[in-house]
Amino acid sequence: MIIFYLDIGTESKMDIRKIQRTSGGTFFVCLPKAWAKKNNLVKGSLVSVIETTDGKLAITPRYSNDRTPKTTIITSSPLLDREIVEKYLLGYDSIQVVAKERIGLNDRERVKEVSSHLIGLEIIEETTSKIVLQCLLEPSTFPPQKILQREYSIASGMHRDSVTSLTESDIPLAKSVIARDNEVNRLYFLLVRLLRTVIQNPGLSESFKILPIDCLDYRLTASLVEAIGDHSSCIGEQTIKLGDKQLSERVLQLILRLHTVAYDAHENAITAVFSHDVPKAESVRSDAQKVQALFTEIESISRNQSEDRGPIVLAISSAICRIFDNSLDIADLVMPKLL
Repeated sequence: MIIFYLDIGTESKMDIRKIQRTSGGTFFVCLPKAWAKKNNLVKGSLVSVIETTDGKLAITPRYSNDRTPKTTIITSSPLLDREIVEKYLLGYDSIQVVAKERIGLNDRERVKEVSSHLIGLEIIEETTSKIVLQCLLEPSTFPPQKILQREYSIASGMHRDSVTSLTESDIPLAKSVIARDNEVNRLYFLLVRLLRTVIQNPGLSESFKILPIDCLDYRLTASLVEAIGDHSSCIGEQTIKLGDKQLSERVLQLILRLHTVAYDAHENAITAVFSHDVPKAESVRSDAQKVQALFTEIESISRNQSEDRGPIVLAISSAICRIFDNSLDIADLVMPKLL
C-alpha cells in the first residue's frame, strides 16, 4: 500500500489505484496527476520512497532529506508574544518581527522575554523596525524520547523536592522547585515543536522510529508531565507561604504517605510509556482508593488546624492528588508495542 503524506492543514482523500506490472516483472503504480502538479513534478523528477516501520511506503516529492527552512513575518501587536510562541510551535526556523516605522521599547522587551522561554530561539538581527529570531536547533539531533525523559526527570525531581521542602521547612529548596518549573515549560514547548516537525517529515519520523500516533501520545504525555511540574511548584509556593509555622507530626506523616503513592504512580506510568508495559500501567489504577482515603483523612484533620495552617494543608494535599490524577492519565496512554 502506498501512502501519500500531505502537509498539515491540507485535505487528504482516499485514492485507490491498481498495481501494474511490466513485462520484465517490475511492479509500478501511477501517482495522482493533481498531486504531481501541485509539487511541480515532471518526467525525470526524483522523489524519495521510504518504507515505514509499520510496512507502509511514504512518498515525498523531494529527493533530498534536507528540510526547507520556514520563515514567517509578524507585526507588532498586543498579542506579539503569543504569536511568537505560536510560530515557534509550528516549526518556523526564522521569525521576523517588523513595524512600519519603529519597534517600541516595550515590544522589544516582550520579544526578548518570550525568546528566553523557548529553547534554541535567539535574536540574530535587530534594527529600528525589525527583529529577526532564528531557531538554531537541528530537529534530527533531538529524539523526542530523550526530551520527554528529560522533562519528566525535572518534573519528578520537583515533586520529590517540594515535599522535602515542606517536611524540612526548607524555604530555599521550595524556591528552587518553583524556579525549575520554567525549564519544564521550555522542554514542553521544544517537544511540541519537534513533534509537529516529525509529523510533517516522514523521513524524520522514520529515523526516530516514531509513528504519527506516537507523536500524539507523546504530546499528551508531555502535557501531563508539565502539569506535574505545575502542581509541584504549587506545593513549593504553599511551603513558602507556611514559613516557619510547624505542622503536626500526624499531618506530615499523612502527606508523606500520600506523596509516596503519587510519586510511585508517575514513576510506574512513565516507565510503562517507554516500555509499552500495559500491566505496569494498569497497576497505577490500583492505588486510586488508597489516595482517596488518605486525602479524606487529611481533609478531615485540616478542619481542626488553625486558619493559617488548614488551608495550606488542604492545598498541598489537593496538589498531590492532582499529580496522582496526571499519573493515571499518563498510564491510560500506554498501548502494547506494535510488532
